[in-house]
Amino acid sequence: MGASARLEFRVSPADRARIEHAAELAGEPTSTFARHAAEERATQILREHEATTHVPARFFDDLFAALDAPGEPNAAFAAAADRLRGMTRD
Repeated sequence: MGASARLEFRVSPADRARIEHAAELAGEPTSTFARHAAEERATQILREHEATTHVPARFFDDLFAALDAPGEPNAAFAAAADRLRGMTRD
């Protein structure tokens, strides 16, 4: 499917010349080169953002408090420990 929406931006004459030169070296029209560069950068930024988990600071306080607190064994854990003791030799 072809492009259907326009996106325009202004650049300095020096940046335009640099982009046009790079596009020429890549063998692409300037608009295609600029579009691909913008799409690649957008993909990179979105990937980085999606790879980051954002949580409130309070979450870390609660997490560290839970990690520092001694664990309370539940019935399943106690039963598993009993089975393990039965399988090992002292």
